[in-house]
Amino acid sequence: MPLKSTTEPPAPPQREQFLLLLSKSLNGNTFVKLVLAKYRGAEPGLERVVARKVTVKGKEVLSLVYSYKTRDVTKNVPIAEALPAIAEVLGTEFENAHLLTTTRETQLAVSRKGKVSLRTGRAVLEPDSGKHDRERERFLDLDRPFLTALGITDADHRLVPSMARKWKQINKFVEVLDHALESSPLKGASQVRVVDFGSGKGYLTFAVHDYLTNTRGIEASVTGVELREDLVNLCNSAAAKAGLEGLTFEQGDIRSHAREPIDIMIALHACDTATDHAIHAGLQAGAAILLCAPCCHKELRPQMKSPAALRPLLRHGIHLGLEAEMVTDGLRALLLESRGYEAKIFEFVSLEHTSKNKMILAVRRDHPAPRAEIDTQVRDLMAYYGIREQSLEKLLHPEP
Repeated sequence: MPLKSTTEPPAPPQREQFLLLLSKSLNGNTFVKLVLAKYRGAEPGLERVVARKVTVKGKEVLSLVYSYKTRDVTKNVPIAEALPAIAEVLGTEFENAHLLTTTRETQLAVSRKGKVSLRTGRAVLEPDSGKHDRERERFLDLDRPFLTALGITDADHRLVPSMARKWKQINKFVEVLDHALESSPLKGASQVRVVDFGSGKGYLTFAVHDYLTNTRGIEASVTGVELREDLVNLCNSAAAKAGLEGLTFEQGDIRSHAREPIDIMIALHACDTATDHAIHAGLQAGAAILLCAPCCHKELRPQMKSPAALRPLLRHGIHLGLEAEMVTDGLRALLLESRGYEAKIFEFVSLEHTSKNKMILAVRRDHPAPRAEIDTQVRDLMAYYGIREQSLEKLLHPEP
C-alpha cells in the first residue's frame, strides 16, 4: 500500500498569488484600493489605473479610473468581469501593481526581463496622520491630476508643504459630504446635481466632482459659481485640461444665479447675510443636502439687546460677538428644521487650520418636525434678544 505524501502543495507563482489575494479581498470585503502602474502598453498617454469598489444602482462594481497625462476616464465594471481583465494586463501591460486591503499591503513588480517579485506587509497609516486617515484616503488621493493643476501637489503628485492645511480641509469636507450622502435621500442615486456658491479657486468644487464621479461612481453635474472672472477662467481651464466632464464654473453670485433644481448646495464662507440667501436658494431648488460654513455675523449684533441677566457677560465686545454668532446660526438651524431638514452645527476643522471653522449641515428628512412648534421657538428667541429681523426668516416669511 503506497504511503500518503505529506508534502505541502507548491505555492502559486507570485503573479497568481497576487491575483488570489486580490480575489479574496474583493470577496471578503477587505479590499480598499488597487493601483496598476508603470504602463508599457499601446494606449497613448496612459499612466496608471486606480480601482476602488463602489455601489452603483444597488450593485457593487469596480470603479476603474484610467489616468492619462491630461485627463481621467472612469469606467465602472462588474467585479466578475474586472478580475479577468486585470489578470490579462498584470505583468504584461503594467509592470507594477499595489493592492491595499484593510489588513495588508501587497506589491507586485515585473521587470523588463520578466523577473517577478512580490512583497507584502501589514497595512500602515501614512506618516504624521491620525487614526482615521486610512479610511479618509479612500475618498481622495494625492495622485489626482486636478490637485497638481490647482497647485496642491507638484508634478510628482507630492503634497506642496504650504498647502498642507488646505489638503486637510479638503479631505475633511469630502468626509463630511460622504456621511451626509449615506444618511440622505441621495443614497444610491446614479445622478447628482451640485452648485457651489462662492467657489473661489475651486479646491472643494474639484474635490466634490472627483469624489462623486470616481469614488462613488455617480454621474455628477457640478457647477461652481464665483464673482471673480479670473478665477472662473482659471478653474474652467483646469477642468478642460483634465478632461473633467460635468464640471463647469460660472461667473455670478448667490442672488443672481438662475434658480434650477439641485441636489446639493454648498456655500462656504459666504459673508454675513449671503449665507442666508444661499440657504434660501438651496431650499427653493429642493436640495437634499445643504453645506454652509458661515462667516462675518454682522446682521444681528447691532439689533441684539442683552437680557438683564446676561448684561454682565455681554458687556465685553468679544462675548457679544460670540453670542451674536451663536444666535444667528442657531436661528438658521431652526429655520432649516422647520422646512423638513435635520440640521447640525459643528466644528468643521480645527482652529489651527482656519478661524472660520463652523459648519451648518442640513439633510432633508422624510418625517420632518412640526413646523408650527419650531416657528414658535424662532419667534421666542428673536423676542428674547430684541431682534427685529433676520434675513433667512424674512426670506421664508415675506411680507404680503
